Amino acid sequence: MVVINAENARIGRLATHVAKELLKGGEVQIINAEKAIISGNPVDIHAKYLEKRSFQYKGEPSKSPKWPKAPHLFVRRLIRGMLPRKKAKGRVAYKRLKVYVGAPETVKGEVRVIKEADKGALNKYVTIRELCRLLGHQE
Repeated sequence: MVVINAENARIGRLATHVAKELLKGGEVQIINAEKAIISGNPVDIHAKYLEKRSFQYKGEPSKSPKWPKAPHLFVRRLIRGMLPRKKAKGRVAYKRLKVYVGAPETVKGEVRVIKEADKGALNKYVTIRELCRLLGHQE
């Protein structure tokens, strides 16, 4: 089992490592999911995800893709996009993923930090917590 700390990690780069690990057959647990970041202009990022949730973008609400508001479910949904979920191995891999807000005591194992996903000297970014709060998540 691999435990990954998502604090100050770029979510896209983190998700690629997680998806590869899941497809190899490993079990992955991500802690501090709300502290992961999306790089880019915050105004553009907010507009992008607000548009994905609006009725003009989705068309018929009952047949449209669902984007969760909770940070841990939002990160899980982003990682799902990097897995071949229409194939059996992708669905099985997705079931081995667990994402947590904060660092619960029930998670045991050595915590890894993905160095390639580190924030570094980024100036423009938004955290998953801020984005989910804008989408309507109540903490």
